[in-house]
Parts: sequence; structure tokens; C-alpha cells
Amino acid sequence: MSHRPSSGLAAVSTALLAMSRHLEVRDVLKTIVASARELLDAEYAALGVPDDHGGFAQFVVDGVTDAQWKAIGPLPRQHGILAAMLRDAKTERLADVRKDPRFEGWPAAHPDMSDFLGLPVKDGEETIGALFLANKRCPKPQGGCGFTEEDEELLSILAQHAAIALTNARLYERSRELTIAEERSRLAHELHDAVSQKLFSLRLTAQAAAALVDRDPARAKGELQQVAVLAAEAADELRAAVVELRPAALDEDGLVNTLRTHIQVLDRAHSAKVTFDSRGIRALPAAQEEALLRVAQEALHNALRHSGAGEVDVALVRRGQGTVLSITDNGNGFEPRAVRRAGRHLGLVSMRDRASGVGGRLTVQSAPGKGTTIEMEVPGG
Repeated sequence: MSHRPSSGLAAVSTALLAMSRHLEVRDVLKTIVASARELLDAEYAALGVPDDHGGFAQFVVDGVTDAQWKAIGPLPRQHGILAAMLRDAKTERLADVRKDPRFEGWPAAHPDMSDFLGLPVKDGEETIGALFLANKRCPKPQGGCGFTEEDEELLSILAQHAAIALTNARLYERSRELTIAEERSRLAHELHDAVSQKLFSLRLTAQAAAALVDRDPARAKGELQQVAVLAAEAADELRAAVVELRPAALDEDGLVNTLRTHIQVLDRAHSAKVTFDSRGIRALPAAQEEALLRVAQEALHNALRHSGAGEVDVALVRRGQGTVLSITDNGNGFEPRAVRRAGRHLGLVSMRDRASGVGGRLTVQSAPGKGTTIEMEVPGG
């Protein structure tokens, strides 16, 4: 009896777990392709997401070097066997793709391929991609193994779960885009309100100074000093808003470096001293890192704009198997029992939703005149 089915099942399980770890569409596509190639022991694998214009919106390959891929040239069009797979939503298993009447050739730098296995990736009735492999590795020196019916079954299972992973990743990215749009809208309103008030006061004070400059130079000098103060405050508001509107570089820099950069800029932009400390932090799941960053930004916004704090301390540390973010200020504080009013004013409901959305929890400690500490804890993996 062959042991392939059990080992194949284990490989499928490994591949599915790998796919479930990612939320970004591009990462999911890369993981699907790499998993399919490894699962079926193929030399090449690719996955194309079609656009509405006869081409591919995204096309990911595995087994081809960057230099080879660059030499191949533009993305393929939907033609030949690829077009048939997308049009008919039908699996294609060929002993030699080059001998198929639908084969239309490859660019000069394209690697040579023979045996071929391709199938559509479907979300319900919609074909959302085409997954295909070529050149099954063969232990026999003479070659000629080709893809089997069992390979086709394994790839079919993988493709079904790939559709789920890809759909979830798309939903996540759309949700994140909506969240970013909401954040930017909120910041735009705050920027307009805060800076408009400062500029209005600035204009009135400048007008008063102009009226006094001849008859009461001493008072005019005082008004001009106030102009300088208001102008500095308006500049601080603008700098802080720019910092918050700038996209966070989580993907490239990770949570710790992104937070550190964000806090350094806030420290320069505000009169309050803002510090950051991190200890023992490893990379966290992308969803957790984004939630922690957004909660930190919201809590910092509250501390710097509303609390009157002179110092704000941010810490990100390990606690047991989990990770804890804390933002502590020495500002005015509030009465936590007045949670409805305070929660609406300080965005606590939004922060709690972000924490619970990644399996974490948010706690708030505050008292009038005693400052505030906001703490978010997320579980470890």
C-alpha cells in the first residue's frame, strides 16, 4: 500500500496552515503558489488573478528567479490554455503542454515546460484565479512521470482553500481601506477645527496689534508676542496631523520601529515629553500589530490633545505569553465610572473594539487630576 495519501494529507495541512497566517493578498498568493509547488513536487508553479481586460491583475510565480522573470517580459495575456481554464472553469492535466493544439508558445526567455496541471480557483461560481504547475520532478533518470490523478485531487483541495484564503484577504484589505478612510476623515475634521480656530485667533490678535502699534506700542508688543505663540501652536497642530495622516510602515518596519518613529515625531511636535520603551518584543501577527498601532495612536492623540499632560510614556513589553501596550500620561484624568461620556470623548469604544477584534483586551485606569493609563494586552502565539 502506498503511503502517499497520508503524507499528502500532512502536506495539504501544512499548506493550509501557511495560507491562514497571511492577511495581505500578495502574501496569500505567494503562499498558495509556493505551497502548491512543494505539495506536488513541481519545478514551476504560478497563479494568475484575471483582470477585466484580457490580462492579469496579479501574477505570481515560484521556481523562476527574479532575473529570469524580468527577462521573460510583460505579464501573460489570457490566451491559449490559460484562457480555456478561465473561460471553462475546467481542470487541465496534460502530458506535454507543447503538443496541445491550444498552445501558442512562450517568450524567448521563458523556461521550457512539458507536463502541465492547471485548474481554476473559484469563489462560488466566480473564477477568481488560475493555478497551474509544470514539470513534475521525477526520481527516475529517464523522466516521464507527469502529474497523476492523485496530484489533481490534492491540488483541487488546495485550490478550494486558496479561494477562501484569497477572499478573506481581499475582505481584510477592503476593511482596512475603509478604516484608513474613516481615520483620515476624522483627522481632517480635527485638523480643520483646531487649525481654523488657531488661525482665526491669530488673525484677530494680529489686527489688534496693528491697531495698537501707534498709540500703545507696549500693548502692541504683547499682542505680537501672542501672535508668535498662536503661530507656534498652529504649526504643532499641522505637524501632528501630518504624522497621523502619513501611512504607517508596518509591513516594512514592524510594530516596534513604526511606533518608535511615530513617537519621536510626536515628541518633537508637542511641548509634552513623549517617550517609548520596548522589551522582548518579537514580530506579532499582522492583525495584532495593526490593532496595537491604532490603539497607541488614538491614546496618544487623547493624551496630547485633551489631557493637558506634560509627560506621556509608551511601553510595549512581554507579559507571560502575551504582549502589553501601555500609554500613561500625567494629565487631567477623568472619572472612569462616567464611561459613556468619557468613552465617546476619548474613543474608548473604538479602542476596545480593536482590542477584542484580535483576541485582546483593553483596560483604563484614571482619576480626576491623577492622569490616565490605557493598557492593551494581546495573547501570544
